[in-house]
Amino acid sequence: MKEKSLLKNVGVQIIIAMVLGTIVGIVMGKDASIFAPLGTIFIHLIKMLVIPLIVISIISGAANLSDSPSAGKVGIGTIAFFLGTSAFAVALALIAGEIFKPGVGLDLSSVTHMFSDQYADKGALPGAMETLIGMIPTNIFQSLMDANILQILVFCLFFGIAISKIPNEKSAPLINGLEGMIQALIWMVTIVMMLAPIGVFGLMADSIGTYGFDMLGLVAKLFIVYIGALLVYGFIFYPLIIKLFSNTSVRDFIGAMKKPQIVALSTASSMATLPVTMKTCEEDLNVSKSTSSFVLPLGATINMSGNAIYYGLVAIFFAQMYNIDLGLAGYAAIIFTATIGAIGQAGVPGPSFLVVAVLLAAGIPIEGLPLLFALDRIFDMTRTALNITGDAVCAVVIDNLNEKQDKLQSVEV
Repeated sequence: MKEKSLLKNVGVQIIIAMVLGTIVGIVMGKDASIFAPLGTIFIHLIKMLVIPLIVISIISGAANLSDSPSAGKVGIGTIAFFLGTSAFAVALALIAGEIFKPGVGLDLSSVTHMFSDQYADKGALPGAMETLIGMIPTNIFQSLMDANILQILVFCLFFGIAISKIPNEKSAPLINGLEGMIQALIWMVTIVMMLAPIGVFGLMADSIGTYGFDMLGLVAKLFIVYIGALLVYGFIFYPLIIKLFSNTSVRDFIGAMKKPQIVALSTASSMATLPVTMKTCEEDLNVSKSTSSFVLPLGATINMSGNAIYYGLVAIFFAQMYNIDLGLAGYAAIIFTATIGAIGQAGVPGPSFLVVAVLLAAGIPIEGLPLLFALDRIFDMTRTALNITGDAVCAVVIDNLNEKQDKLQSVEV
């Protein structure tokens, strides 16, 4: 009976699908790409639901949160949490890189033909004012068509706050309608997730078949140090925050997060995992809908701790490979660029060119980047799992602090 119940668990089915997909990819090689459409269909189904879910969730979350006296603190606390943890993640990566030195003694004689300067013009980051202006949509329907997440967030937050400011008799039907739509979307996500094992099999077979593990030998030490840093961050740093700043059991949190982490690993997309993360936080971790609706979509857009670790380690890797002494200015440039640059980076899978900006900021040559792109899918899967874990940690902590604040103010009244 227990074996049957385990096999019916979607998380277990996804793990089995990942293993089978990996085996098929290794055996079939590039021919495994015939299974790619299975993964593409699954990703498209998830993405079909993401934008509507973000729009309705953010509006509903902002409308409900705005009724709370601590609404401003929630917004500031959420952004401060994401920026702070991302900066700490880069610092951890730099420390790990200096201790374990993944780029020292690398023999590049057989792969110099892969080096390229084609990414030299892809590292420009917009200025602060340009970023601020770019966040404000001039046509929200165009923003929706372009899936410009930051512009969508700004409009939805503004609209949600506006709903909270109109009389209750007029706002209540709107809020109830939004909550009903969220429930309908969650039901749709549940149905789509039944197809997840099939989609994950297709994604893994195609990815492993296309790239294989040959390149891993060249950057094996970087990969091992990177995985170690992710594990330290995910299983020591985040649990410590849960322990210190919430009433949630660390064991319960780690247990509940297995399902969204598996989805994140298989899709390599924070956005595609968002519906599952929201469902887990609300149903398993008892985070209020208003908090999860606000924090999690925002986190899927700007919280990139896993990416931050990757950027920091890659910077150290290439600096050591080229025998460059970074100095304090170089380290500061890496931390600042990786932290600020993650704001507005889309939570979707694919090679990330923000690492180009990080390398250029620290004066590190970028010609060797193609060495990493073949393995980008593997790096992307693991860092996405950490990203969505950070989103959930923030939701749990902010919800706990918000609950305490509201109780204190109700006592004072």
